[in-house]
Amino acid sequence: MASQDVIVVGGGIIGSAIALRLAQEKLRVLLLDQQEPGREASWAAAGMLSPAPDSPSSIPLVPFGRASLNLYPKFIAEIEELSGQTSGYRSEGTIEVMFSAEAERELSTLVALHHGLGLPTEPLALEEAREMEPALGREARATAFLPYEASVDPRALMGAVLGAARSAGVEIRPQTRVTRLLTKSGRCGGVLAAGENFVAGETILAAGAFSGRILGIPVSGVPGATASHGKDGAAAVETRPIRGQMVALRSAGPKLRRVLRCERGYIVPRGDSMPQHLVAGSTLEDAGFDKRVTPHGLEQIFSTIQEMAPSLGAAEIVETWSGLRPDTPDHLPLLGPGACLGLTVATGHYRNGILLAPITAQLVREWITEQRVSMDWEIFNPQRFARARSGNDEPLGARA
Repeated sequence: MASQDVIVVGGGIIGSAIALRLAQEKLRVLLLDQQEPGREASWAAAGMLSPAPDSPSSIPLVPFGRASLNLYPKFIAEIEELSGQTSGYRSEGTIEVMFSAEAERELSTLVALHHGLGLPTEPLALEEAREMEPALGREARATAFLPYEASVDPRALMGAVLGAARSAGVEIRPQTRVTRLLTKSGRCGGVLAAGENFVAGETILAAGAFSGRILGIPVSGVPGATASHGKDGAAAVETRPIRGQMVALRSAGPKLRRVLRCERGYIVPRGDSMPQHLVAGSTLEDAGFDKRVTPHGLEQIFSTIQEMAPSLGAAEIVETWSGLRPDTPDHLPLLGPGACLGLTVATGHYRNGILLAPITAQLVREWITEQRVSMDWEIFNPQRFARARSGNDEPLGARA
């Protein structure tokens, strides 16, 4: 029973980026995944690097999104050098499109909100938008330009991050499903996975939508209690899957250089060769762990494509798929120390896992190696829901 310095549970973009950063601190790191690493939510993502809030609930994420976006150019350069692989990184920006009769008012509100959040979004005349992106449909009523936004190819990015992690010394074990945390006397000492005990001084829980299925997670504010999976349904790590269906296209029409996005969906270019590859999505469906692609979901995506870029109606459909985003009750990540010593939680990033990977990995590295963090992450405290249920008024920053 070999002992590690750190076990990372979950091999998506969050877990693999954390594993890389900790291995670079000369720690012995074991990364466990229930299938091939990177094949769940990270594999299914569109790859937009957008710190702009898509709803009022996501406004608290903006400072973290901005910080992570600022880290991305160096992060990409580093992992591409370490792995010898490309990531499909693009930094041409995004055009936000409005179609309603109130489009001009919506545009003014959007720009004012973004400026208040430190995001340099600007109004864009429709004529200029169509010069920039000839594929833009004639139904558009107003547009904004978000020049600071970027995108990556998440599948290529995952390959590069995993390659960089291996080069840094991370041991990666696929097909090794973690079923339980090993806890004793208020400390997490590792995990039970595939019938074997894995021992470590620190355990990082980064299993996305599957995090809440792991047994033995201590419940904050309830001494001696662990996660309940009974009729009350109150798990210590409250994540749930939200399905997002996606489509990949190959188009010989007008080339897209930038992301096109509206309230109902988006189109993201992949590369510049012709015919051009693009991905489009996405749905938001509370469908449990069901990953089926449905006619209703595809209809939503295709109607949005037709509205934003009608010329793509002639594109070839290359692939359809869906992914399970890790959501939480307030749609914010669970990030920080868990309810026992030796456990750190980094999950529940919902629609922002790709964007937030660099800053999440940085903060977890700081916490594990220095017991401090360079940004206040209290709003993401993973114990917040359990403490609210128990009525415990102990400061959330306290560690059990």
